[in-house]
Amino acid sequence: MKIAIVGGGITGLYLAWKLSQKGEEVTVFEKREKIGKEVCSGLFSERIFDFIPESKRLIQNEIKEVLIHFPKKTSRIVFKKSFFVIDHYRLDNLVAHLAQNSGAKIILNQKIDNFPKGIDRIIGCDGANSVIRGKLNLSEPRFFLSIQGFLERKDSSCSLETWATDSGFIWRIPRGENIEYGIMEDPIKAKNYFDKFLKEKKIYLLRKKAAIIPQTLIPIIPKNSRITLCGDATGLTKPWSGGGVVWSLISADVLLKNFPDFIKYKKEFNNFFLPKVVFSKIVKKIVYFSGRNFPWLLPKKIKIEGDFLF
Repeated sequence: MKIAIVGGGITGLYLAWKLSQKGEEVTVFEKREKIGKEVCSGLFSERIFDFIPESKRLIQNEIKEVLIHFPKKTSRIVFKKSFFVIDHYRLDNLVAHLAQNSGAKIILNQKIDNFPKGIDRIIGCDGANSVIRGKLNLSEPRFFLSIQGFLERKDSSCSLETWATDSGFIWRIPRGENIEYGIMEDPIKAKNYFDKFLKEKKIYLLRKKAAIIPQTLIPIIPKNSRITLCGDATGLTKPWSGGGVVWSLISADVLLKNFPDFIKYKKEFNNFFLPKVVFSKIVKKIVYFSGRNFPWLLPKKIKIEGDFLF
């Protein structure tokens, strides 16, 4: 089949790699002039190695726990599976190389305004502001703003720290060669929250950048036999962290399993992810409410699965 993948991010490149290995004729259309996401913490659980074993050589640091700070309580969460800090830009280029070696064609500086013609299947992997989603007149997800910056100080500790905000959080990630600070919050509030936090902590960051993070209660996938969505274009990110790579790669495997039947893909996708999204959103609301109003209800230490709450 002739397949057009719109968007050369990690999900689109992974699909291009795997579909090319199956013998399909795959072309990736990327609107930017180069491959590689630059605004992302690149914090992935060890599951990333199940999808991309070669990514082990890109590890910068290992994270085993997270401290969640509320005004009157700090909870320590130990991960059942370790998380690893990996440069997202280098990871994307690694997968692009694997895709090209498998026969996929990647076209840069190619903005898609309409559905490509002469194509058997179209997969929109074009991120939070998906053009393909818009062309299909599908609903839009809610958007959060992510801002990140770096403190040029070496830190290879294994603890990630977060500070709860209204509907998101501020984070501190030791990346080995430096320390990353960032925020995920409502776009109207994010900058003021972050600036206030940095001022109070007397932290001066370099290389500040921002991006949007999509989230939705019901993942956005069309009921269409020829065109579908995957990755951030569906609005699928973890409700408690905004992370989307491992979930996106899992959804990509669901698509690969059911390819070329996009209707079966939609059904299996929803059956797997919808209960997890709903449950996670409920848990997040309970944790945030308890942390602010009844901090004694929160455990001092708990061990959980970092990618899924059940």
